[in-house]
Amino acid sequence: MNLDHIDLFPSEDLMVNSDGMVGGGSDMKYLQLPVSKARVFYRESGLSAAPVVLLLHGFPSSSHQYRNLIPLLATKYRVVAPDLPGFGFTEVPDGFHYTFKNLADTVAEFLDTLSISKFSVYIFDYGSPTALRLALRRPDSIQAIITQNGNAYEEGLGSFWNQIREFWASGNAPDARANLAKTMLSLEATKWQYEHGTSSTRTIAPESYTLDYTLLQRAGNSDAQVDLFWDYQNNIKLYPQFHEYFRKSQVPLLGVWGKNDPIFVPPGAEAFKRDLPQAELHLLNAGHFAVETETEEIGQLILNFLAQNGI
Repeated sequence: MNLDHIDLFPSEDLMVNSDGMVGGGSDMKYLQLPVSKARVFYRESGLSAAPVVLLLHGFPSSSHQYRNLIPLLATKYRVVAPDLPGFGFTEVPDGFHYTFKNLADTVAEFLDTLSISKFSVYIFDYGSPTALRLALRRPDSIQAIITQNGNAYEEGLGSFWNQIREFWASGNAPDARANLAKTMLSLEATKWQYEHGTSSTRTIAPESYTLDYTLLQRAGNSDAQVDLFWDYQNNIKLYPQFHEYFRKSQVPLLGVWGKNDPIFVPPGAEAFKRDLPQAELHLLNAGHFAVETETEEIGQLILNFLAQNGI
């Protein structure tokens, strides 16, 4: 899907200051991928020679959700946050098939184009199956995982998924696709994902869900999003392989989980301990988009965790 061209951030080359810093705060740019021809929008900040932390967003958001976390992590790390195909400002050629395999392919080519071979990864929502598909292909690349409501276990699938399971049972019927799009892609549904379960003392920045909703309404995007809902069932089929990867690698894992999330519920966080008994888990008084409201706490937990693991 091609976007209408909006060249908000025209620089496509990596800009590094004399002190080795990438950009000033969060440098925003596009990267043209040579094979897939995708044009990936991403945010980057931190020391260019520092260990890389890759931030992968979820539905219905983009790298925008990490705008406040990036500067906290960039004090010690090179932080890279791309927009996945179908989200934010990333552009893909006409005919792109919206599957999680293809999302992972795009991220893999993005990393290769930036010559990033080792990284820690923050997984959230759709970012989880995308990153874990990468882990199956190149397990030695991932130095650590931070999961913020990034699920990999059946018991983590909350009641939210009932409507999507009904869609799967329909066989991808046209009327079921239309009903799901109407239900899931509305402003009310987008706002709900941000606000449900959020502590009463916290306020969600309204531009977050407003931007997401606006981008969801682009021509052709409804079909792209429903295609990803349809394909999500293939992520569940890969759960046993993800678990085997955890057991074999014993990759350091930090869980910072919004405990009030009805989409990916706390048992999904606790399940990581079965395969990664040394995992560090924190259940936060937050909803699905915990990073929106608990940014400083999550940032500090990540910095401590990575330092403790020699990263």
